[in-house]
Amino acid sequence: MDIAALVLQFVTLLVVVDPVGTLPVYYHATASVAPEHHRAFAVRAVLVATCVLLFFLVAGELLLEALGLRFGSFKIAGGIVLFLFAMTMIFGDSKADEEIGEAAQDPLAGAVFPLAMPSIASPGAMLAVVVLTNNRSSTLVDQVATAGLLLLVMAITLGFLLAAARLKPILGSTGANVISRVMGIILATIAVDAVLNGLDTVGMVSLPDGT
Repeated sequence: MDIAALVLQFVTLLVVVDPVGTLPVYYHATASVAPEHHRAFAVRAVLVATCVLLFFLVAGELLLEALGLRFGSFKIAGGIVLFLFAMTMIFGDSKADEEIGEAAQDPLAGAVFPLAMPSIASPGAMLAVVVLTNNRSSTLVDQVATAGLLLLVMAITLGFLLAAARLKPILGSTGANVISRVMGIILATIAVDAVLNGLDTVGMVSLPDGT
């Protein structure tokens, strides 16, 4: 896997996990938690989300194959879903707004819901890790590299959560929402590319090399 592919995978994972957009959810979820427990709260949420995403990275495509589904078709469907997900990030209620509402409905769920799921390990993130690890075109080394990039993104997410108290006066909900919408534009571009690659995989179009 070349450097450009690694960078694209890293950006994709960073966008779908959206560490900055997760901060307002974290603020609300920890509002009734004693400050001395905030660090353990953040670590637990990231660990749960990491386990969920690693499961989809390892077993997601195996599940598709067990169902007899073509990976090219999944890439097309995945690209469409990611594009719709991006549209909600750009035009709809922000990720933070939706999940803060869920936190208000169930404030005791804490680190697992809604922080670990669906804020960090979102449906878009689950879908992305499956799309990025194609057993036919990706070697074991490539897939280990993808897993490493995922762990790096989760470490960045943990870093943001651990620094949340210091970042709150700087970002606030408005700053997080603006960044989330910019990431939505990036994700929309990645989603279109996934659809084109899926069409190429099933033989409906022929993309020139290097595009």
